[in-house]
Amino acid sequence: MSSNAVILQMRAITKEFPGVKALEDVSLTVHANEIHAICGENGAGKSTLMKVLSGVYPYGTYSGDIVYQGEVMRFKDIKSSESQGIVIIHQELALIPELSITENIFLGNEPGRGGVIDWQDAKIRAVELLARVGLSDDPDTQIKNIGVGKQQLVEIAKALNKNVKLLILDEPTAALNEAESQHLLDLIVGLKGKGVSSIIISHKLNEIEQVADEITIIRDGRAIETLNVKADGVDEDRIIRGMVGRTLESRFPERTPDIGEVFFEVRDWVVQHPQIPERLVVKNSSFTVRRGEIVGFAGLMGAGRTELAMSVFGRSYGNWVSGEIYKDGKEIQVRNVSEAIDNGMAYVSEDRKVLGLNLLDDIKQSIVAAKLKKIAKRGVVDDLQEYAVADDYRKRLRIRTPDVDRGVSTLSGGNQQKVVLAKWMFTDPDLLILDEPTRGIDVGAKFEIYGIIQALAAQGKGVIVISSELPELLGISDRIYTIFEGQITNELPISEATPETLLKSMTSAKKRVTQ
Repeated sequence: MSSNAVILQMRAITKEFPGVKALEDVSLTVHANEIHAICGENGAGKSTLMKVLSGVYPYGTYSGDIVYQGEVMRFKDIKSSESQGIVIIHQELALIPELSITENIFLGNEPGRGGVIDWQDAKIRAVELLARVGLSDDPDTQIKNIGVGKQQLVEIAKALNKNVKLLILDEPTAALNEAESQHLLDLIVGLKGKGVSSIIISHKLNEIEQVADEITIIRDGRAIETLNVKADGVDEDRIIRGMVGRTLESRFPERTPDIGEVFFEVRDWVVQHPQIPERLVVKNSSFTVRRGEIVGFAGLMGAGRTELAMSVFGRSYGNWVSGEIYKDGKEIQVRNVSEAIDNGMAYVSEDRKVLGLNLLDDIKQSIVAAKLKKIAKRGVVDDLQEYAVADDYRKRLRIRTPDVDRGVSTLSGGNQQKVVLAKWMFTDPDLLILDEPTRGIDVGAKFEIYGIIQALAAQGKGVIVISSELPELLGISDRIYTIFEGQITNELPISEATPETLLKSMTSAKKRVTQ
C-alpha cells in the first residue's frame, strides 16, 4: 500500500448512550504509514470513537460507516476487528499480572496442534517479538514483576503477533516516565517505517507534536478539524485552541498567595519496603507545610514520592520504622487512615480508578464515601442529604454529568478526578495531598483543577502536589521539595526553582539546603 493511500475512513459516525449523544456525525481519514493523533478534552468522544472502530461497540449500536482498506466493515466484537489487523491498546492495559510475558502475548492465540499448546514454540516466538519492541526480559517473567513501561511494550508485542496493520493507542504514555515515553514513541515511529499505521489518543501535546503526521481534533462529540502537522505549522497552542475553542492565555489561573505559619510538619520519617524489610523506601525525610501554601514534590519515577505520601497518610504504604508528625505544634498519631482523616488529612491517590474510586458506585456515593458520619443519623445515611451534598459539589466543581445518580464509571477521566477531589473536600481537611492530580486529563480540565487547588489554599488549607510534570509544579507551587532514592534532597522557593535546579536535585543525593 502506497504511503499516501487511505487505510481507514470513518464516515458520519454517530453514537448515543441514554440521554447523551457521545459522537455526532464524526468523520476521520487515516493514511497508510501515518501516525494520526486524536486530541480533545476529556469527554469529547475520543475513546468512544476508537471503541466503535475496534468493535468494542459493535455494528448496529452506532450509525455511519467504517471503510477499512477499501471495504465497509461491520465488526461484531474486538476479535473480528483484530482479524483484519486493527488492534487497540487501552489506557488500562489488558494484561493478566499472574501470567508470564509469553502467556500474555499468546493469550487466545496460543500456538499448537490438536488442542495442545506448544510452549517451546511460543517462547521462541515471544523472544523474537520482544526483540522487535526493544525488550530483553525473560519471557517467563510474570507481568506483575515488570514496570508499566515494559508492560506497554508487551502489549505492542502482543499486537505484532496479531499481524497488526492499524495500531490504536489510548494514552500510551500517561503512566510512563520521560525515558520510557521516548522509547515508546520511537518504537511507534519505527513501526510506521515498517508499514504499521497508528492512531494515538494523548493529552501530552508535546509528544503529539513530536510524532504525529496529522491531528484530528474532537470537541463535544464532533470532529472540528484535521491538521497536517508539518504543512500547517502546528504547535501546542494551535492544538489547544482547537480543543477548547479559544486561546488559553495561561496554563495556570492567576493567583496571589496568602501564606501563613507552619501548621504541619513531618520529622525524620523512615519507612521500609513492604516485602523487603532491608530496603528503605523513605529515608529520614522531613518537611513542612504552611497554611495557604501549595507545596510541590518533584522526583523521578521510583524516587519515593508516592511512598512518602502514602506512608504519612495513615501508614498506607510500607512498614513504618520511625518519625513524628506534628500539627499546630503538637505531635499527632496517624497509625491508620481513619486517624489520618480524623486529624484533618486527605490523600488523592495517583491511580483514581484503582485506589481513588469504586467504579461500581454512583457519583453521590463516591463523594460522601470518606466521611459518611457527616450525613448519617444513628448510623443511617440520610439519602436526601447525600444527594444534596453531592449535587452541590457537582455544581461547584463543574462535574459534567446531568445528575449524581449516574455511575462514576460513565464519567471522563477529568470528571472522575473531580469526584475524587470532591470526596476528600467533603472531609473538610486541613492538609490535602494530591498525587499526580492531572494525570491523563486534558488542558481545559487541568486549568479547572488548578483553580480548585488554588481555592483550597486560599481557604487557609495546606496542599501538597506530587507531579511528574515539572512545568506543572513550577506553575502551581509556592515551594518545591525534591526527592531522590527515598530521600528529600532539596527545598526551593518557587522564585529559585527552575527545571535545571530541580533536575539536578532529583538526580543527586547531596545533602539538602533548607530554605
